[in-house]
Amino acid sequence: MTHTVGASRHVAPLTAVSRPAVRRSLVGGMVAGPVFLAVGAAQGLAREGFDFGRNALSQLALGEAGWIQTVNFLLAGALLVAGAVGLRRVLGGGGGGSWGPVLVGVFGASFWVAAAFPADAGAGFPAGAPDATVMSGHGAVHMAAGMVGYLALCAAFVVLAGPLAAHGHRGWAVASRLLPVAVLAGFAASATSVMAFTAGAGLGLLWLTLVTARLATAAAHH
Repeated sequence: MTHTVGASRHVAPLTAVSRPAVRRSLVGGMVAGPVFLAVGAAQGLAREGFDFGRNALSQLALGEAGWIQTVNFLLAGALLVAGAVGLRRVLGGGGGGSWGPVLVGVFGASFWVAAAFPADAGAGFPAGAPDATVMSGHGAVHMAAGMVGYLALCAAFVVLAGPLAAHGHRGWAVASRLLPVAVLAGFAASATSVMAFTAGAGLGLLWLTLVTARLATAAAHH
């Protein structure tokens, strides 16, 4: 909370998005969520036995075609880390400018861990898997990575609300402080509703896309 208050009072001016490397990094951060979700949705529709009401997108990394989702995790992580670098360049330091990008980078790194330690089979997926899910070591690491990653993302939204408000985007700042409640509510409901979990995770990814685009646009007009 200390960092959030400080960020709203001491925010460095946005740095103009002029260098191609910075633009590419920011674009990476903007497309990471939509690409990850689109690839996951396409696989979910195509893979035998996958049910959006029973199975998490992480389980798509299992089975013969699982390599596609593994690559999807790795690519999303790389794009998110690139986006974090771009945000750091644009925000130029200060409370929100330093911690926000770091937390987004932690979120991106969690996708790499999730790729290295796949989720457990269960709820009938992959095809032929039993309904019951038995927790394994790699499954536990996968879940822990997701939890740490999304907690970091929620913290990033709260921290980035400071730069948003300081540069005149107060509505965005309010939404950025409130959105973690919806994301965490989806995670809390995961025990009874996989769809709620997927919706919460997807909402976090898409809001990061919008926040990155908002800050990039503000910098471009600086």
